[in-house]
Amino acid sequence: MNSWLGGSGDDRCPAPGHFFIDDRFYPDKGIMIILGIETSCDETAAAVVREGTAIAASVIASQIEVHQRYGGVVPELASRKHIEAIVPVIDEALNKADLLLRDIDAIAVTQGPGLVGALLVGFAFAKACAYALGIPWVGVNHLKGHINSVFLEPDPPSFPFVALLVSGGHTGIYHVTSHTTIELMGQTRDDAAGEAFDKVAKMLELGYPGGGILDRISRSGDPARIKFPRAYLDRSDFDFSFSGIKTAVNRYILNHKDHIKDQIPDIAAGFQEAVMDVLCYKAIRAAMRKSCKRIALVGGVAANSRLREKLRSDAQRKGISVHIPSLQLCGDNAAMIAAVGYHYLKAGIVSDLQDDVFSRNPLPG
Repeated sequence: MNSWLGGSGDDRCPAPGHFFIDDRFYPDKGIMIILGIETSCDETAAAVVREGTAIAASVIASQIEVHQRYGGVVPELASRKHIEAIVPVIDEALNKADLLLRDIDAIAVTQGPGLVGALLVGFAFAKACAYALGIPWVGVNHLKGHINSVFLEPDPPSFPFVALLVSGGHTGIYHVTSHTTIELMGQTRDDAAGEAFDKVAKMLELGYPGGGILDRISRSGDPARIKFPRAYLDRSDFDFSFSGIKTAVNRYILNHKDHIKDQIPDIAAGFQEAVMDVLCYKAIRAAMRKSCKRIALVGGVAANSRLREKLRSDAQRKGISVHIPSLQLCGDNAAMIAAVGYHYLKAGIVSDLQDDVFSRNPLPG
């Protein structure tokens, strides 16, 4: 038996401070300690969070080196690496928090959206672990996790607010009225913004993942030298489209291939500015539509320095404050999953053994 348990495994008997209700296991009183697990894509993550806001430990095992040679995430490889990493990652998180597994009150795990094979690793582990310990567990929507990442910071927004979620797999705008109540206002009709960054970086032969590389290179470029189209679509709604700008960049590269190396910083800056213009415009319009004075910028692309700067500047002119998580909480992590799980568990919402993962869910309702 794994040493995490620190004992016999307890035969599903409640630990001190817990009691059974309807054959389930709930924290009684005091501080709720939640183990978060995240395996939706190419990071194996575990975190220990107290009371939904205080991170006691957060560990992330990245698979970037595994997938770099392929220029993107290979689902089968991702699943295999999750299987290899999940036990050591959880072990490290518990050690950093100075806890045993039996000290955990509940488990929150990503249920979707994401790669099914990858999701199943974390989801199956959470089920088995919770059952063995006799504690509650809850499946969490990955997108709700990103939106709740701002509540792990010292100055979170008050409700209601508008969230701009931008990542490699998702781009959308949400009206958020509670930790678990979220209304989809608009989303990408094709590529996610982060996906477009990766594809443009690949066109320029800059490597994978492309978001950070383009952000860095664009700082030495002129965003006004090469104009790429802005796909505002219907300016009155909040949907996005990034396939057109990706095609425009590819066409520009093909038409200027003899001198492309000297233009890479300007191409990167021009592409990035076009994407940021649309993201910021629509996020601010959405906040104004909902009469919200607060915007949360979340997701992996929230780490982009130009997006952070531009959204804050543009929003300030409209009297809107912008809340952005620290860089380590922008990408996929398990602390944000534990944060959402806390609010479900406090409301008495738990998962059971019949629940399964899901690959797509456009509206985290």
